[in-house]
Amino acid sequence: MKKRLYHLFVAFTLLVVSSCDQNFDEWNTNRVDATNINPAYQLNQAIINSSASSFGTMVYELGIVQQLISPNSGVLTGANYNQDNRASTQNNWQVYYREVIKNTKDIIRRIQDDPSRQDLYQMTRIIQANAFMVLTDTYGWVPYTQAGLGFSDQQIFFPAYDSPEFIYGEIIKELTEASNALGAAGSNVETGEILYGGNVDQWRRFANSLLLRAGMRLSRVDPSRAGQIVQTAFSSGVILSNEDNALVRHDNNFLNPIGNTLNATEASNVYMTEPFVNYLKENNDPRLSAIAVRYVGATSGTQHTVDRQSFDPEVQIGMPMGLDNVTAVERAASMGLASFYDFTQIDRRRITKLNAPNFIVTASQTNLLLAEAVSRGWIAGDAGSFYSEGIRLHMEQIGTYDEASVIPDEEIAAYLAANPLNEGSALELINTQYWVSSLLNGPEAFANFRRSGFPNLAPNPYPGREVEFINRLTYPNSEISVNEENVSQAISQQGPDNLETRVWWHTP
Repeated sequence: MKKRLYHLFVAFTLLVVSSCDQNFDEWNTNRVDATNINPAYQLNQAIINSSASSFGTMVYELGIVQQLISPNSGVLTGANYNQDNRASTQNNWQVYYREVIKNTKDIIRRIQDDPSRQDLYQMTRIIQANAFMVLTDTYGWVPYTQAGLGFSDQQIFFPAYDSPEFIYGEIIKELTEASNALGAAGSNVETGEILYGGNVDQWRRFANSLLLRAGMRLSRVDPSRAGQIVQTAFSSGVILSNEDNALVRHDNNFLNPIGNTLNATEASNVYMTEPFVNYLKENNDPRLSAIAVRYVGATSGTQHTVDRQSFDPEVQIGMPMGLDNVTAVERAASMGLASFYDFTQIDRRRITKLNAPNFIVTASQTNLLLAEAVSRGWIAGDAGSFYSEGIRLHMEQIGTYDEASVIPDEEIAAYLAANPLNEGSALELINTQYWVSSLLNGPEAFANFRRSGFPNLAPNPYPGREVEFINRLTYPNSEISVNEENVSQAISQQGPDNLETRVWWHTP
């Protein structure tokens, strides 16, 4: 009896195992998760994360160039005290490597040899070049050649670092080749991408405008090469009208990162700076009333209410640099203010609202760079015309944030008539206007400030500062802990991993 039961058990087991083998592949196939994704959707993810508008940018770049500042410490420690805070200096690193480079490298691997997706391939190269420009401008030596390959067949988890000179050579090559190759015969029209809806002419102007930026970065270290690159970019066609601006459009699903912060946890903690507000006030700049708000008499954040708000440029008072949450109270009292909550803020109900756009490259910035290029003798044209057009375009661009920020044409015309380009101080005037035009684009404002030396800002006077001016941001602790050998090699070539070390094109 026992033997019979044993044989029945063995037979049943064999039957079950046989059945499992026959259906093994079917049973172990995930019918829910995607196994393939349209690379256009990956490009959109990379575009959304290319706006460089986030918490870390607010803590560092926008404070370094003295546009926005907070007197508070903790998570807001950064450019307000000119001190290192690697929880925030890591921001560009994490966003661009995790969300941009990871996707662009994968797209390129998948479609570079597909003739039907050649336009998407070129678009991806352009977005990737922009990301690497931000990264190397921010940190100096960074992974480039081996970056983003951890998810590839190569599985490089500890990428080597490349010199910024080499990276810039690659950026220039990528942008030039991508611009020339757009519109390839047989390529799909990539209407699914969110930047320009597949318009290759606009993508080409975007690429050439980035190339113009890259050329201008070399103005100190290699003027001859800079001039050649600028000439190539200009002759190939750059962004000259606001209709071609490269921007990320935010909505209820994809919120503006700075807007999300300034309408939530840090609503009453961040203020416009005294240097920025005073520059606009002293020059009767109509942009001040379009971007700023003061909650007159506020003694707390809860009093930042609509009934207290004033857009009148005459009453705007920027927060002085170098204050903490003790000295800010003392300074406000000495200035006759109700509290430090009485200083001027950027208007979170207009300019930094939740669905406000973020601009990557604008016609205003491009026109101002062309004005400088003419002044340097690199291209032909009228520097004054490019200069005035750059200002006008930014004033008109501000109106796209909110209807309440539209600047009347007559006010624009009056400002331009009163503020022509003076050839004797052309570089200072042009790059100071670039500073204003790059408001909220922290990495670009920071890069051009270092490159040009303008505006002429006084050092942050905070007593506990580590450096007078922040020249670069430090590597993330997470990168140092897992990729220590390659980080150490980069530091040995570049210099100390601190806020004072300069990137290669930022010469004294």
